[in-house]
Amino acid sequence: MTGLVLKLAPRERILINGAVIENGNRRGRLNIVTPGANILRLRDALHPDEADTPVRRVCYIAQLALSGDAPPAEARQQLLRGIEQLSQVLTDGDSAAQLNAASRAVMELQFYQALKALRTLLPREDRLFAVTPK
Repeated sequence: MTGLVLKLAPRERILINGAVIENGNRRGRLNIVTPGANILRLRDALHPDEADTPVRRVCYIAQLALSGDAPPAEARQQLLRGIEQLSQVLTDGDSAAQLNAASRAVMELQFYQALKALRTLLPREDRLFAVTPK
């Protein structure tokens, strides 16, 4: 069987195509076999107040598109602009590869894949802000 396998903790919530689903009292496992389903673990979701850095803001836009709270065309435009801005600052090879992967995913309206690539940049951004004088 192909597709996405989600292993859920007790009472864990996920968003699938706009519907919030909560697991029961035991660990669970879901096999998502429908390609293109929009899925977001709510424990991984950014709260609007947490979108306070450049990478987090771009991740939040991808999250809004994934959850259906932003029109795909508008989100696509904002994401591509944000990714372009990030590429001016995060110029190392690994960051460039992740930004390219995110950009390709956005062009194909694959917002989950874009979010996944962008989230890999969060630790790097945290390290940059930790060493930057305020």
